[in-house]
Amino acid sequence: MPRTVIVNSGIVGYAQNISVGPHLLQADEPRDSGGNDIGPNPYELLLSALGACTGMTLRMYAERKQWPLRGVQVRLTHSKIYAEDCVACDTKRGTLDQIDAEISLFGDLSEDQRQRLMEIADRCPIHRTLISEMHIRTTLTVAGAATG
Repeated sequence: MPRTVIVNSGIVGYAQNISVGPHLLQADEPRDSGGNDIGPNPYELLLSALGACTGMTLRMYAERKQWPLRGVQVRLTHSKIYAEDCVACDTKRGTLDQIDAEISLFGDLSEDQRQRLMEIADRCPIHRTLISEMHIRTTLTVAGAATG
């Protein structure tokens, strides 16, 4: 059963306190954006979700195949690019968000296994969510009302 994520504004600046079940996290903006840098910014949290999902998906796949994958490292960056510079994109005006992911696979894997794992990397649930059409429904609740 999915857990509800609850985000409360912090006492200082842009800091946010995040709770997911028993887990507590913080988010903030870097100092050069007016924050205190007490946690990752929202884009870094998004990249973290994608990287974690990619690593988990590759591990699960390799275990099912009984492949000797010892570890996965995913390095991610987010940037804005001009639409006209993106050959594979439908949008041709303005800017687009681009995520670059570099994956390192550790273990005594064959070249065929490495190539298959790279194909599987783009099939993790978070990757699929990010590239799909998405609808976010936002509603206003009464301040102080207990939710989830």
